[in-house]
Amino acid sequence: MRNQNMVFGGGISEEELVAGYQTEYSGIKFGLFYVASYLNLLISSLFVTVLYLGGSNISIPYIFDSGFFEINKAYGVFGTTIDIFITLAKTYLFLFVSITTRWTLPRLRMDQLLNLGWKFLLPISLGNLLLTTSSQLFSL
Repeated sequence: MRNQNMVFGGGISEEELVAGYQTEYSGIKFGLFYVASYLNLLISSLFVTVLYLGGSNISIPYIFDSGFFEINKAYGVFGTTIDIFITLAKTYLFLFVSITTRWTLPRLRMDQLLNLGWKFLLPISLGNLLLTTSSQLFSL
């Protein structure tokens, strides 16, 4: 997920290491940069929830029946409220994971980032490509 306050940021000068280009601003403009950054993270988390985590779908079989929250065969206000609550709970969970990861992991230097990409991520992605290709070829 792309965000301005990434773990893999590459600050060079002392000012960029402190707060980036926001050091030129103060007061309300400085605060608006952070509000925009966290709003961007919130909307990105909502998109990840809807596109990849199923939105309001719980995906636990035999626990939630499709007709459990329905009132008189109409979806009703209660079912819609539950769907919104489930979507927001998944969004806040992903938001919590993103913010906690960013706050706890140190910033990587450029050589550490290159080593991570070439020695760890590239072999995993090539193995994934090989596994996916072989499973698709043998399933025909």
